[in-house]
Amino acid sequence: MFNKEVWSEILSTIRANRLRTFLTAFSVAWGIFMLIVLLGSGQGLRNGAENQFQSDAVNSIWINGGVTSKAHDGFQPGRTIQLRNEDYAMIQRQNPTVTEMTASHDGRNIRTLSYKNETGAFTVRSCMPDHDYLENCKMEKGRFVNDNDISSYRKVCAIGKPVEEALFGKENSIGKYINVDGIPFKVIGQFTDPGRGDNDRIYIPISTAQKAFNGQDKMSVIWLSTGNMSIEDGNKMVDNIKKFLANKYNFDPEDRQAANVWNNSIEYVRIMDMLSNIRIFIWVIGIGTLIAGIVGVSNIMMIAVKERTKEIGVRKAIGANPNSIISMIIQESVLITAVAGYIGLMFGVLVLEGAKKFMPPSDFFRNPEVDLGVALSAIILLVIAGAIAGLIPALRAARIEPIAALRDE
Repeated sequence: MFNKEVWSEILSTIRANRLRTFLTAFSVAWGIFMLIVLLGSGQGLRNGAENQFQSDAVNSIWINGGVTSKAHDGFQPGRTIQLRNEDYAMIQRQNPTVTEMTASHDGRNIRTLSYKNETGAFTVRSCMPDHDYLENCKMEKGRFVNDNDISSYRKVCAIGKPVEEALFGKENSIGKYINVDGIPFKVIGQFTDPGRGDNDRIYIPISTAQKAFNGQDKMSVIWLSTGNMSIEDGNKMVDNIKKFLANKYNFDPEDRQAANVWNNSIEYVRIMDMLSNIRIFIWVIGIGTLIAGIVGVSNIMMIAVKERTKEIGVRKAIGANPNSIISMIIQESVLITAVAGYIGLMFGVLVLEGAKKFMPPSDFFRNPEVDLGVALSAIILLVIAGAIAGLIPALRAARIEPIAALRDE
C-alpha cells in the first residue's frame, strides 16, 4: 500500500501550503487535546469522590439521634432523641443478617493525651469491635478493640500513626500507657486510615468511655454494614429502623430531624451516577469539538481537490484509476488528522501529568488521568475520522473527467 512517489507528493503538497495545513491540523489537535483534558479532569473528580468514600465503608447505614421538629401524639416539638445501648441491642436483634455493627458514645471529642513528657490534643472516639471494618482502617501492629475489652470495661486503646509519632517518637508504643485527660489507657495497636484526618485519633471501648467519662448508657451514633445487600433492601432496613425509633420515642416517622437514619450506599450511587453522566457529557463535548476540526479538514481537502483539478485530470488522462486518486486524497487527510491528533493527545497527557504533579490533592479532585484504553480509542477514532474527512473530497476527485479538468481555469 505504501507508495514512495505518492507520499512524496503528499508531503510536497503539505509543504507548499504550510499555513493552511497548520491551521487545519491545529483545529484537530485542539479537539483531541480538549477531549483528553476533559476526560482526565472527569476522572480526577471521580477519584476525589471515591477517595472520600474510601474513608468509610460505602455499604453502611448511619443512625443519629436529634431534636424533634414536629408535634406528634400530644408531644410538642423540640424534644431530644437520645440513642441508648438498648437501641443498639434491639437494632442488632431485628437485623440478624448484619455482620458488622458499631456505635460511638460521644462522637469525636478532642482530649489531651500524654506520655511521659509529651502531650498532644487528639480525637478520642469510643467504638465497638467492628469499627475498624466500617472505618476502613488497617492495623499496622497490635490489634483493635475486641469483645473482651467491651465486656470487661478495659482501659485500652488503638492509636493512629500521627499519635504514635507525637507521643512516642521512635519508641514502640504497644503495651505502653497513655493518659487520656488523666486516665491511663494501655496501647494495644496502631492503625492507618485512608480518610483525611482519621489517623489523628485513638479508639477506646465504648463501654469504658461511658463509665470513664460519665456517659451512662448514651450513644451518639449507631453504624452498621449492609454487606452485599441491594439498595432496595437497605432502604427497607432504614424504614424499619425509623419506625422502631419513632414508636419507641413517640415522634413522627417523617420527622427527619428527630432521628437521622441514612443509607450511605444511596449517596455513593447518586454521586457515581452523576459523575458517569458528566463523563458522557464530556465525551459529547469533546467529540463535538473534534468533529468541528474534522469538518475543517474535509473542507480544506475539498479546496485542495479544486486547486489540483488539472493535475488530477492529467493523472486520469494518462491512465490513473479512480482508486489511486481516492487513496491519495484519503492518505493525505489521514496523515494530517493522525499527526495533529497525536500531538494534541501528547499535550493533553502532559497537562494532566503536570496537574497531577503540581496540584495538591484535594477532597474533590485528585490524580487526573486518562487510561491507555481511552488513549488508544482516541487514536483509532482519529484515523477513522481522517479517512471520513478525506472520503468526500476523494470521491469528488475520482469523478473528475480528464477533458473537463484540462479545460478548467
